[in-house]
Amino acid sequence: MLAPLANLPLAFADVTVTAGAVTVLDRVSLTFEPGAPTVLIGPNGAGKTTMLRAAMGLVAPTRGRVSYGGHALGVAQRRAIVFQRPTMLRRSAAANLRYALASAAVPRAERAERAADLLALVGLAGLGARPARRLSGGEQQRLALARALARDPTVLFLDEPTASLDPAATKAFEDVIRTIAARGIKVVMATHDLGEARRLAGDVVLLHRGQVVETGAAPAFFAAPQTAEARHFLAGDLLV
Repeated sequence: MLAPLANLPLAFADVTVTAGAVTVLDRVSLTFEPGAPTVLIGPNGAGKTTMLRAAMGLVAPTRGRVSYGGHALGVAQRRAIVFQRPTMLRRSAAANLRYALASAAVPRAERAERAADLLALVGLAGLGARPARRLSGGEQQRLALARALARDPTVLFLDEPTASLDPAATKAFEDVIRTIAARGIKVVMATHDLGEARRLAGDVVLLHRGQVVETGAAPAFFAAPQTAEARHFLAGDLLV
């Protein structure tokens, strides 16, 4: 599986999202290019989840435009998302994947082999017959990742997928993310874990109060942040 990059970049142009009287994203202009994972960081309520949902087309901008390869978002474009607490269908792990493959219009004759390949990719080979809801939390999260990959996405969005996982399960998940990124899929991941951001990010976006405070290559961002907000956030201070 090697995703073609023709549909990138994914671009936000002056995007504002409001919910009632609350501005959740505030005039965001940002471009996601092919390459290593982009990691979104920031305090709770900064707008990370809303940005991912807007990128998926699940939230419509109040103002501005989100484009994918220069075109408006459409249902046929190849993107997928994994949420922090995904829902498992009441069936086996392999059947969860076959359902996702059917939804992605994969021919029936190919689904069993594709499901087995996806299980192996996320480290769940041999667990295909196990009921999905009896998998551990980390295994369920990797199965959710495999379901997203069933859509053969160009861009994969991850919304704090390791927030409830223990260190061993987090490492297993991160290992899969590295493999996916190496295969050409653009990963855009929100996390509250700065250690995880350091381990995975090619570039970093710091959000606060719905605005992009700072963005740049991860090594430079962590070594020498340019804004006071970034310096305070990396030092563990509260952003108010």
